[in-house]
Amino acid sequence: MENRITTLFGIRYPVIAGGMVWCSGWRLAAAVSEAGGLGLIGSGSMTPELLREHIRKCRAATSRPFGVNVPLAYRYTPQLMEVIAEERVPAVFTSAGSPATWTGRLHDAGCRVAHVVSSSKFALKSRDAGVDAVVAEGFEAGGHNGREETTTMALVPQVRQAVDLPLIAAGGIATGAGMLAAFALGAEGCQLGTRFALSQESSACEAFKRRCVEVQEGDTILTLKKAIPTRLVRNGFCRTVEEAESRGATAEELLALVGRGRPKRGIFEGDLDEGELEIGQIAALIDDLPSAGDILRRLVTEYETARGNLRPL
Repeated sequence: MENRITTLFGIRYPVIAGGMVWCSGWRLAAAVSEAGGLGLIGSGSMTPELLREHIRKCRAATSRPFGVNVPLAYRYTPQLMEVIAEERVPAVFTSAGSPATWTGRLHDAGCRVAHVVSSSKFALKSRDAGVDAVVAEGFEAGGHNGREETTTMALVPQVRQAVDLPLIAAGGIATGAGMLAAFALGAEGCQLGTRFALSQESSACEAFKRRCVEVQEGDTILTLKKAIPTRLVRNGFCRTVEEAESRGATAEELLALVGRGRPKRGIFEGDLDEGELEIGQIAALIDDLPSAGDILRRLVTEYETARGNLRPL
């Protein structure tokens, strides 16, 4: 499965585990990298000191490349970038901000840089900023999403047409057949969040994992569109948000309703009614909690089977 993504990041398979807040600690990142993909540490909930600890533990657990995901709007971003540069992290995936701010400095530190985009317009800006790859993420994905509400199947070919950078597809992919479909549309790699969030090594609490494995079609909703569009499992908090939105609540009122601790409350602490349960639509296809290594091996097998089952017209 060698291509521009495997060559860029020095990995065996073009599979990236999304750097998810409260899910993607060093154990998950190391397990994915050790199995031949690229594991990402999700730094969006970490202090600089905690990120350094996760980086060092990840490096001790695997000799293979790994990376860090950094939301650029996060309050600790400058300090996190200092830690990343000092620790010589091989890869950095940025999101929720301008890639022009940090890409040059990360390159100076020897990092490969990918930026997450929700439109071809942002892909062009990422190219101009000098990133090494782009992640085209459709709004099927869990957690924070772009305002365009473009699906992965529509987004990937548009981004492919706009830029010639190595392209990673994300959003709604959890199987080898899904990977094959993304590759047919022009992707060269796939970033999987929900599938790896529901793994043994994910740092999310067991109650959250079990709830997400039970998710059926239509059980997630893209909400908080006036503030930060976010895909969540429907629960008591979602109903509160929907009621506020129906009353015409402002973005500021919605942000106050969310507060800072609600994702931690739902994903890490297991408050299934009043916490934010961030997960993608593809959770409806998932019914188990295997190891990250088993997930990656299954993806490769499914990919080869799906490719072999294709018949010429």
